[in-house]
Amino acid sequence: MPIYEFKCQACAHTFEELILPWKENAERTPVCPSCQAKDVEKVLSVFAVKTDATRQSNLNTARKAARKIKQEKDTEEQKQIMEHASEHH
Repeated sequence: MPIYEFKCQACAHTFEELILPWKENAERTPVCPSCQAKDVEKVLSVFAVKTDATRQSNLNTARKAARKIKQEKDTEEQKQIMEHASEHH
């Protein structure tokens, strides 16, 4: 897909726009959706590469974050139980 990234020179807003080559407006300059300025510059976009190693790394990071959240929830639950018990005895 011919999606290009642009940066507005007036307000520094970065946005993407689909530029279809067979459309009549393929040669038109995009307009900033934030400030409506026409002074935009095409930005060199980076791309993502997915491999088994990056997928495994992302999975490990997500599991670590999930463990941390579970531990925090368990700690808070124990705290609530202790507070409830001390209020009713």
